[in-house]
Amino acid sequence: MTNTRRFGLLIALGVFLADQLVKYIVTGPLQLQEVGQIVLLPIFNLTWVQNFGVSMGFLTAGSDAARWALVGLTAAIGTGVLVWLWREKNRHDVIALGLVLGGAAGNILDRVRFGYVVDFLDLHFGDFRPFLVFNVADAAITIGVLILLARALFARPKSEPAENVNA
Repeated sequence: MTNTRRFGLLIALGVFLADQLVKYIVTGPLQLQEVGQIVLLPIFNLTWVQNFGVSMGFLTAGSDAARWALVGLTAAIGTGVLVWLWREKNRHDVIALGLVLGGAAGNILDRVRFGYVVDFLDLHFGDFRPFLVFNVADAAITIGVLILLARALFARPKSEPAENVNA
């Protein structure tokens, strides 16, 4: 296994473990599910949310069959990300893919264990909430995707001039 692959898998493992540790603290010692909300700062709360869907409420799983279909869909996407990571040589892309893979794995495990994803990070400015309530895995996925998009849009290698085909 190349160092680049290993690095990406270590990032994925680190994100997965951090996500699950924070979720354990929120669901266990802090008992956020029972408390509902803990105000940490004027702009930041821990707020209990059971997310039965994916990003922004899309594909909400309203039944057991839908739940397992969503697990299968997200696992397939995660497998695609793993294959991409395995083939990728660019270190920046590997970092981004590791973030996405680790976050996806954390949310998949939640969905398998609980039937929903545990969300709790609530950033707000008064009543304005620029984000839905999210978790560590969601943040890692978002950062990874943003890195991939930024690299695709702004860090492409310059292409070589096309050959003249007017022969």
